[in-house]
Amino acid sequence: MPVLYPPGTIGIIGGGQLGRMMIYRSKKLGFRFAVLDSEDAPAKSLSDIFINGSLKDPDALEKLAGVSDIMTYEIEHINIDALGNLESRGYRMYPCASVLGIIQDKGFQKELFVKKGIPTSSYFTCDKPESFDFSANKFPLVQKTRRGGYDGRGVRVLKNKEDAPMNSPSIFEEMIDINKELAVMVARAQDGSVAAFPVTEMAFNPDHNICDTVIAPARIDEKTASCAHEIAISVVEALDGVGIFGVELFLDNHGNILVNEVAPRPHNSGHYTMEACVTCQFEQHIRSIAGLPLGDTSLIRPAVMLNILGQKQSRGKMLIEGFEKALNVPGLSLHLYGKIESRPYRKMGHFTVTSGTLNEAIEKSEYIRNLLKIGGENTEGDSK
Repeated sequence: MPVLYPPGTIGIIGGGQLGRMMIYRSKKLGFRFAVLDSEDAPAKSLSDIFINGSLKDPDALEKLAGVSDIMTYEIEHINIDALGNLESRGYRMYPCASVLGIIQDKGFQKELFVKKGIPTSSYFTCDKPESFDFSANKFPLVQKTRRGGYDGRGVRVLKNKEDAPMNSPSIFEEMIDINKELAVMVARAQDGSVAAFPVTEMAFNPDHNICDTVIAPARIDEKTASCAHEIAISVVEALDGVGIFGVELFLDNHGNILVNEVAPRPHNSGHYTMEACVTCQFEQHIRSIAGLPLGDTSLIRPAVMLNILGQKQSRGKMLIEGFEKALNVPGLSLHLYGKIESRPYRKMGHFTVTSGTLNEAIEKSEYIRNLLKIGGENTEGDSK
């Protein structure tokens, strides 16, 4: 495929924080960016061309295609039939619609892993969980809706047969005895070359099941890291994908690595790369889809990233605490996403701390966690 050179236009389906960071970390390459999303999208202010519309509207997608040399996306929940139609007419998009079609459905993901011999947890699918007899199953089970889940939504743990499942077509996985949750960002270029970033360690808040902390590099031995890289690369090659992919992994207490799921876009676990790696995940994605050489993924300094979520009992116009004190911490890089309204557990931003040692970065991140808070002007129950 032909290389896209500056000042070519890259269309992004979705204008959330990932689209915003994709633009401001890749503008230095000289590309123009067109964005499709609603008027309040965080990426709007940084876009060269903005199209107000639904990510599922074929006409809006057609408009974006018309002003773009190539297209990509920062969210999976888009109209795949419309994308396939655009591709059939010669519009270029990476990752392609067929890859997105697999990833949109967690059942299809699992089928691919099994078919390609990629290690993953055992599972079964069920289209009508509300009428399924679970009495013969071994508990606990992890239910994941096949479509639409994100940031902890669409996941439920069934501890016993009395626990009610979600009434949606789902996969049910065995509960893994997890030692660590890991992730690897893998970029794959149009020519099939790949570049993997360091293995990271993820921690999730048990109250809302959203990724809370990312530690780079993961606190694992070289053999485990090498195995994680090999498996993550095999996932992206099995998809025949082009672009950046976030591959989430489980390390169990027996030392086995299992694939959890994959995202066909920049990923929360790769935000640290903006400060800690030679090339960040966002620029690497643009390099991949434009047909340019992949960048150096080397880790420059240890890093810890924490998500900044809206406080549990507040919503409304964003209010921030600890802003000035946080900015005084050496090694801090703060990213706020330009979202005006705070809601409970909404991703409002993140910060990354780099330091000479991983322990120092962890200590600083915990200090900032207790310092920096984002909420809204109204508390739950306030009628204003």
